Amino acid sequence: MDNNQFLQAAAKRRSIYALGNRLNVDDEQIIATVKEAVHQAPSAFNSQPIRVAILLNDAHQKFWNQTKDILHQVMTHKEKFPQTAAKIDTFAAGHGTVLFFRDEETVQNAKEQFKSYADNFDDWTEEAVGIAVYSVWTALASLQIGASIQHYNPLVDEWVHQEFNIPKHFVLRGEMPFGSIESPAGAKEFLTDDKVFKVIN
Repeated sequence: MDNNQFLQAAAKRRSIYALGNRLNVDDEQIIATVKEAVHQAPSAFNSQPIRVAILLNDAHQKFWNQTKDILHQVMTHKEKFPQTAAKIDTFAAGHGTVLFFRDEETVQNAKEQFKSYADNFDDWTEEAVGIAVYSVWTALASLQIGASIQHYNPLVDEWVHQEFNIPKHFVLRGEMPFGSIESPAGAKEFLTDDKVFKVIN
């Protein structure tokens, strides 16, 4: 197991919340890495329902500033907002954000093409989203880039579609802020194997 490069990369993938903007790789490499990770992520019948927007520079800052504004508008207990704002600021402090979408047109086309499995495609698409998120997250970790996955959708959906000209049939499923690792994640605890695994011969 020690020589398994995939498992080594998987062990590096952690939720990093203390992000910075001091990366040792350029944007072109980041973009290429995200693209390849999504390309290689599987989906049911190779339907490829995942769509991605990579926000850098002003777009990254604008997204988190707007997210903070929207959260302030909808919060009923305004006295708790400073804590929320501080959390959002840790994401904005990073280098960029990856937005993950599911393309509903692709999902509907798959349902029509494979009618016997139509009832399964919503679940399968969510699995594809999860795999794509994990693939990108792990690939970024391999570049020593920290990230986490956030879910401020659907609160930010309408603004995202308008601001970044995203087609309406792309449904936002998660937001991944990334950047330099300013503080590592703590130790990760695992359930004991007997609670998780069963080997059946």
